[in-house]
Amino acid sequence: MTDSTRAIGMRHMDSTVQMSRRRFLVHSAGISGGLLIGMYVPHADAQVHTDVLTEEDGRLNLWLHIDPSNQVTVTIAASEMGQGVYTSLAMLVAEELEVGWQSVKAIMAPAESTFSNTIFGTQATSGSTSIRWTFEPLRHIGATAREMLTEAAARRWNVDAGDCVALNATVTHQATGQVLRYGDLVAAAARLPVPDEVVLKTPEQWTLLGTSAKRLDTPMKIDGSARFGIDVQMPDLLIATVASCPTVGGTLVSVDDTPALSISGVKRVLSLGNAVVVVGTGYWPVSKALARLSPIWDPGASQGRDTDHYRRELQTALDSPGTVAHNAGDIAPVLAGASTVIEATYEVPHLAHATMEPMNATAWVREDRVDIWAPTQVPGIVQQVAAELLGVAPATVSVHTLFLGGGFGRRFEVDFVMQAVLTSRMMGQAVKLIWSREEDTRHDFYRPAAMSRFKAVLGDDGYPTAWHNRIASPSILERLFPDRVEDGVDAHSVEGARELPFNVPNQRIETQIVDTGLPVGFWRSVGHSQNAFFVQSFLDELAVTAGIDPLKYQINLLDSHKRHQAVLSAAAAIAQWPKRSAERPMGLAVHASVGSYCALVVQLDPNVDEAIRVRRISAAIDCGRAINPDTVVAQIESAIVYGLTAAFYG
Repeated sequence: MTDSTRAIGMRHMDSTVQMSRRRFLVHSAGISGGLLIGMYVPHADAQVHTDVLTEEDGRLNLWLHIDPSNQVTVTIAASEMGQGVYTSLAMLVAEELEVGWQSVKAIMAPAESTFSNTIFGTQATSGSTSIRWTFEPLRHIGATAREMLTEAAARRWNVDAGDCVALNATVTHQATGQVLRYGDLVAAAARLPVPDEVVLKTPEQWTLLGTSAKRLDTPMKIDGSARFGIDVQMPDLLIATVASCPTVGGTLVSVDDTPALSISGVKRVLSLGNAVVVVGTGYWPVSKALARLSPIWDPGASQGRDTDHYRRELQTALDSPGTVAHNAGDIAPVLAGASTVIEATYEVPHLAHATMEPMNATAWVREDRVDIWAPTQVPGIVQQVAAELLGVAPATVSVHTLFLGGGFGRRFEVDFVMQAVLTSRMMGQAVKLIWSREEDTRHDFYRPAAMSRFKAVLGDDGYPTAWHNRIASPSILERLFPDRVEDGVDAHSVEGARELPFNVPNQRIETQIVDTGLPVGFWRSVGHSQNAFFVQSFLDELAVTAGIDPLKYQINLLDSHKRHQAVLSAAAAIAQWPKRSAERPMGLAVHASVGSYCALVVQLDPNVDEAIRVRRISAAIDCGRAINPDTVVAQIESAIVYGLTAAFYG
């Protein structure tokens, strides 16, 4: 499968919508007698109107279901990969609906345009956008259901709805004390017109949002009922594993399948062009059979490239002027006239995502329909790419999104899913394809390797008057969205480096796109992951050169960026920064990414010779309104572990 094939389905990523343009869909849930409410957030060219679905319409891919037992089910349009959206998105609805958290459950959304992320224009979970794009729509859904249920109760009592109060999944008539459960009202509410406007609660009125409500997925993950991709089971399900050409761009010339077919449980050995797949009745026999094969590969043009080769390419790029990504002031005369120019170069390697759950997907390709069960961040793209690959209508492809055992951007790609689809088509039955851990590491879409060179001039006060930064890195956007590379600048390559919050009058940020031949992709925090390290490391060297305390140095340079200052001061206070010494060595950093501001102070253990041992990490974050504070804490803790892993073992 080519890189261009992987990008299919992303052409409309720039589409945006106005959140105020809503289309509500209401339906009485047939046999259950419940209430289903959905909301379309259409694109700019779509007609906007309210609609009531009929039984015949059948489009019950909606957001909220309340049944007669008062059970509330919220459909989650984002992929749950540990970050907590399965809980936090349901909280948005529950807050406005006025129901007890114990009566709420969640289900994963199917692949359907109704559930498209309005920031991207497709159904995808990426870029820390889930709360941002659902914050208004999901609250409106909860408030709309609340108002319709209240109106249904008022009509039954023949009173004014304004005299009724909804609370804890009931509606109460204040004057008489009469009470009705939501479950008793859902059938009547489903027949009412949808209100044109609803009033959302103010933050001061919130009782659920902003609390550490128990995660909805935790009980399932404890008792084993949570379904991850690798858990899929069904009658007559075949299991497959794969080995792709060990060099990028290589192809399979031939393979003798005799050694594999001699193993009990092995059905077939297939070629996917650039990979060999072994299919059988279980993972052990197919993995054992794959190990016995000796495929003959055409390695392609990338043969012989290694880490040293990539480093040389990046180094060569750094030695030439790059494309200007940001320019402020006039840096050239300052650099030329300085008696001392401080220089430093930093680098990071390609990094694999190494998700806990290896790549896997289950597909069942039949003549009239296709079903895919996948731990994916992009069910909408999976649906479209599969349809184009098979030459069928997208409506015939059903994508069942399961829990993800880690995503980090790797499951933004669809290569492993398409391998399962092709294998199922060739076998004529359902196939679950599982990558080995070795395959997962060898054939990732890696965090780009990068080099960053800095030059700075310090004024008499020790603070920088000139800041020059040249970054050499492969481009993620050139592979996925080439039209987004603007004037030779991949925004992800320079994010976190070109929007410096520091008060430096003369700045020049350059970028060089280097094609190393390795496929690169979105990795947790993308360009920020390396540029924060580059920028903060150089800034610390400037502080040391100037003989100024690093905390004071950064606070002063951040004089117009109060949120940066606040988190940095908070982290320093937690760490007791003034007490740092040779016996308590510390370092600090502050950075902003996708709307959040975070600072860390790391204390090392001085009682080791050459090894580095982290004793303590203090963190502070300003992420705006925290829907579930415990989830925020978990995210920061996991990010620290992920970052330490990259730093120590990358």
